Amino acid sequence: MASGSTGSKVSCGRDLNCVPEVADTLAAVAKLGFDFLCMPLFHPRFRREFKLEPAKSRPGAQTRSDLLLCGRDWNTLIVGKLSPWITADSETETTRRNSEAALAQELDFSAYLGLPVFMIPLKGPQNANLARVLLNHIQSGHHTSNFWIRVPLMAPEDMREDVIENEPTTCIDETNVDEKTWSWWHSFRTLCDYNKRVCLAIEVVEDVPADTVVDKWLGEPIKAAILPTNIFLTNKKGFPVLSKAHQRIIFRLFKLEVQFIFTGTSRHTEKDFRSYLQYLEYLNQNRPAPNAYELFAKGYEDYLQSPLQPLMDNLESQTYEVFEKDPIKYSQYQMAVYKCLLDRVPEEQKDTNVQVLMVLGAGRGPLVNASLRAANQADRKLKVYAVEKNPNAVITLENWRFEEWGDQVTVVSCDMRDWVAPEKADIIVSELLGSFGDNELSPECLDGAQHFLKDDGVSIPCSYTSFLAPLSSSKLYNEVRGCRELDKNPECHFETPYVVRLHNFHQLADPKPCFTFTHPTTDMNNNRYQCLRFSVGCNSVLHGFAGYFETTLYKDVTLSIKPDTHSPGMFSWFPILFPLKQPISISRDDDVTVRFWRCNNGKKVWYEWAVTEPSCSAIHNPAGRSYTIGL
Repeated sequence: MASGSTGSKVSCGRDLNCVPEVADTLAAVAKLGFDFLCMPLFHPRFRREFKLEPAKSRPGAQTRSDLLLCGRDWNTLIVGKLSPWITADSETETTRRNSEAALAQELDFSAYLGLPVFMIPLKGPQNANLARVLLNHIQSGHHTSNFWIRVPLMAPEDMREDVIENEPTTCIDETNVDEKTWSWWHSFRTLCDYNKRVCLAIEVVEDVPADTVVDKWLGEPIKAAILPTNIFLTNKKGFPVLSKAHQRIIFRLFKLEVQFIFTGTSRHTEKDFRSYLQYLEYLNQNRPAPNAYELFAKGYEDYLQSPLQPLMDNLESQTYEVFEKDPIKYSQYQMAVYKCLLDRVPEEQKDTNVQVLMVLGAGRGPLVNASLRAANQADRKLKVYAVEKNPNAVITLENWRFEEWGDQVTVVSCDMRDWVAPEKADIIVSELLGSFGDNELSPECLDGAQHFLKDDGVSIPCSYTSFLAPLSSSKLYNEVRGCRELDKNPECHFETPYVVRLHNFHQLADPKPCFTFTHPTTDMNNNRYQCLRFSVGCNSVLHGFAGYFETTLYKDVTLSIKPDTHSPGMFSWFPILFPLKQPISISRDDDVTVRFWRCNNGKKVWYEWAVTEPSCSAIHNPAGRSYTIGL
């Protein structure tokens, strides 16, 4: 139940404040189509006394028996709820102490029942003691429950149901109102040290905050969304429906595969309560279809991968196969070669002028095939050299030459930097780009190969630029934190970039250009230093930086993984993530300044990075101590 929606059907629960008969109620909500039940474990009005006699020693059971349900039902169908009277952060000492004891009792009883989830509401900004008691409970004992922290999108006191015309209103800072409850959550999860078992149950309210605030919430580890019945409108046929603004939030929650919980009494009494469920399922079935990129990335969301090192390592056949399936990349390369051939060879020379094209890093031959198709399309003559250092892939190339290409293609088994070319090239074509553009050492490779390019020769690609954007994602922060390796520096996993399909995150500002490389070039120094400043415009927390790239293959033929210019349908590259060791809190007036270095000592290349505003971080990966790319 707590694992989230796995199929196409939405997982939904029913939230009730009082459940007289557990088994009967569970059967009734299951009959309506619900997958689980949220209920208090103790009677909501039974305020236990732990300090004062005689109430402290009152005989008898404090709540009902666990035998009312079988163990499997407790384990899969029930979400426990904290009693509403418990205020662990009360300023009144007796109330606080009593609440602490009752909170510990309810947490222990939840663990005893083996509940998958226990739900705890946040009602204000002061929750330090609540966090401490919860963290103590998590640290002691071998239970595996998760904890859903129930937080409303907006605080109840900030929602005005009635506005009287001409009534003077007190001036309220809208942004402070919108972000108030997020700050409750941020403080709480920080106190809990980003514990993976402390997740968010977001309560959608009648008033929808600004889009920027919704974006921020959707970067949090949301496991459940609570839908009160009072947010539903009524359509012409009397059925419950949601406003367009609420629908937009629901569609985005579907993407995070959250579970939904309906709370409150039916507001459409002439209709069955099922109609709420049916409407949500209707929205699910009519949500926008995933695009090719989303389909390809299914299952890889927020999954950290080490960047490839194709220069140092020989890639496997399956790796080549994945990249060759990209429908966009090679058609763009074909277009670039086609335009280049038309520019270099006039119509009257098409039968006599044979262009020499070298594919540097030919892999299993997709660029060779794209170039041959381009020559055929342009009706120009082409002589191709396919240079590849991986001896295993060369076997594939030789078979291509024997079966298809013939003498038009010469296969060269050699590192392009060591190859002594028999003639100079008119065009060199390569696909050496990584998720951050230069992170698979394209600059070093192409500089080493530049001596066999004619003075008027063309490199495809001719330039590429990396981009950086600040991001917030406790999911990714926790994923990186979980990568610790016993035999390495305890912080090395925070000094390593990761290729990752970004999913549960909030990008805090638009990407800005970082490093640019052009080919051919006269400047062979590929060390770089860049200082980038971002305006964030909202209260948030910085966990790292997302890296993207754009490349110009030839003239107006481009490839991009930058979100606003992403080549449609291309999936060869996921973004890259540069994490930070410590999350940095940001207020809306702050700028974020990051400094990035690209370093090369002749044997290896590495990146170093540090935040200098709004506060200073340590310089990450100094001297390439945790991560390098081998030359």
